[in-house]
This record gives sequence, C-alpha cells and structure tokens, in this order.
Amino acid sequence: MNRTTSVFTLLFSLALLSACQTPAEETVSATADEQESAGRSSSADGATLYIISPMDGEETGGSVTVRFGLSGMGVAPAGTVKDNTGHHHLLIDVEELPSFEFPIPNDANHRHFGGGQTQVSIDLEPGTHTLQLVLGDQSHVPHDPPLVSEKITITIN
Repeated sequence: MNRTTSVFTLLFSLALLSACQTPAEETVSATADEQESAGRSSSADGATLYIISPMDGEETGGSVTVRFGLSGMGVAPAGTVKDNTGHHHLLIDVEELPSFEFPIPNDANHRHFGGGQTQVSIDLEPGTHTLQLVLGDQSHVPHDPPLVSEKITITIN
C-alpha cells in the first residue's frame, strides 16, 4: 500500500466512524458550565412565577409559610440541566432586583432553594416586610426573559 492509499484509508475510516455514531452518542447534555458560558437559559413562553401564600397585605404573627407558584415550567434542583426548568429564590426586603446576567446572591435577603423546594417557613422580625420570587437556572442565573413574581408586602405582628 502506498502513502496516498494509506492516507485515503485513514480518512475514509474516520468518516465512516463519524457517520456510524448512534443518536445517544451525539446527544450529550451540556454541563451547567457549558450552558452558563453559552448564555442564560431560556424561559418558556407564557410561564409565570407567583407567591401562592401569604397574600399581599396579610398580617400574621411569628413564623410565616411562603408557598411558591410556577406555571408553564417545572422545578428542578440546582445543577440540573433540563430545558424549561429552574429553582426558586426568595427575595426578602430587597429594594432592587439583582442583575439578571449573574448568579443570584446567596445571603439572608436572597434565599436559594436549590433542592427544588416549593415552600418554606421563615421567622421574620415584627414589622413590614416584602417578599418576591425569582426563578434561577441550574447555575442560579435568572432565565431569559427572567421570571419574577410580583412583590408582596406582609406585616409580622
């Protein structure tokens, strides 16, 4: 076999191997880092995020259970790369929404529910407080367009 034939055989073999890949080999899910570097995850058309309870203007004492509502998309734990899913972030007494280009902060005013939780009981000091939800993707980055609930105000007696 001469050199030209060897090169041709090698190239033909590589092309054949590439063409014989099964769909499972071709459909490899992107990692969270790959998706993050590619930009924000898309939100589903018509999806909405809302607080089921407490109601805006509600007065309560001590502990309050906040129930999260989401329609048009699903809830998945942080780190899960799956279209049309995300996890909840509860903003407590936050005046200005965080940047939608970066992961949502994780502190006392920006609570992450990366386990896929859909409610939480929290203790707040007596007084007036605001609550708002933001849906984050597998990397805690808001979707594009972002899903943000209306801000509600509650009073703790």
